[in-house]
Amino acid sequence: MSRKKSVDPELAAKLSRRNMLGVAAGAGAAAALGLAAATPAAATARQDGRGHGHGHGHGHGKGEPVLTPGHLGIQLYSLRDKVNSLGFAKVFEELERFGYDEIEFAGYSQGSAGAITIPQLRKLARNHGLRPIGSHVNYADDNNPDAYSFAQNLEKVLDDAQAMGLKHIGTASGPWRHGDTVDAWKRAAEDFNTYGAAARKRGMKFYQHNHAEEFSFASDQPGVRLYDVLLAETDPKLVYLEMDIYWAFAAKHRFSQTGDGRPAPFDPLSYVLKQPDRYPLFHVKDGVKNEEARDGYDMVDVGDGDIDYKKFISAVNKTHNGRRDHHWQAEHDNPVDSILFAEKSADHLHSLRERRH
Repeated sequence: MSRKKSVDPELAAKLSRRNMLGVAAGAGAAAALGLAAATPAAATARQDGRGHGHGHGHGHGKGEPVLTPGHLGIQLYSLRDKVNSLGFAKVFEELERFGYDEIEFAGYSQGSAGAITIPQLRKLARNHGLRPIGSHVNYADDNNPDAYSFAQNLEKVLDDAQAMGLKHIGTASGPWRHGDTVDAWKRAAEDFNTYGAAARKRGMKFYQHNHAEEFSFASDQPGVRLYDVLLAETDPKLVYLEMDIYWAFAAKHRFSQTGDGRPAPFDPLSYVLKQPDRYPLFHVKDGVKNEEARDGYDMVDVGDGDIDYKKFISAVNKTHNGRRDHHWQAEHDNPVDSILFAEKSADHLHSLRERRH
């Protein structure tokens, strides 16, 4: 008795071709897992690993800083309570003191702290040595034609991103606008290609930030991982990815079986190493393993959990232009103390070292 294949052959062919294109960019990736590579000259310029050289001397241990100088950012969603109560100026002052280089927005307003314009916000960031690297905007709100989203007001979203001086503009919304079937995600990929083309015309990269559910399986083809549809159907020159590493590991816990129960293990790092050029941005958040939790982890401050960021970042660094092309944004969805979280995260990531060769 023949068994009907649940994988879309055309989709599989597209994904296979795109993975092959990524092999050259990820050459030596397997060796990277052993953390053995030559020291890039660009990374030796600042042995403290700090973006600005402010305070907090680290220098823990010997060896090359894992974190590329100038590439540590933070998603301001993690500090939304302080932004809303104290304003961007006070928050940026602290981030500068902790040695952050970049900031990723989740909105350009500061709540009860008062009105602020985008030109004022851009200048404020510059005054504190912080480079705006990206921003999260809603994908779609089809019930509201005035929604501040890519689908409803693409040009306004891009106008603001350009005024802010962003190199990346993206969404943390999943590609669920049209449903959870393969064809629905192909339609979402078409949307994303459109946004990516518009962003590219303005010198920006459009990106999508994952949660765990993107790694689940299509309702109509239970052998097809939806994230693979997104990769296969989006143009790699137009649509980029921001891997939220914590949620990718949570997905590994939740979605290592297909929708019809067959084994489907995957490794988040392997996705990146196959196509490293598609991942300019990462979210660095941490978790303590908890097999009883839905996601397999309990979210904690960066450095307090079990995700091996020394291994992960080092491996990405060893891809072609890895140290230059990738940016790392610390994040915690609901930190107990958001300022302390920001400080601890910077300290931990700056302290990571790998062997010199």
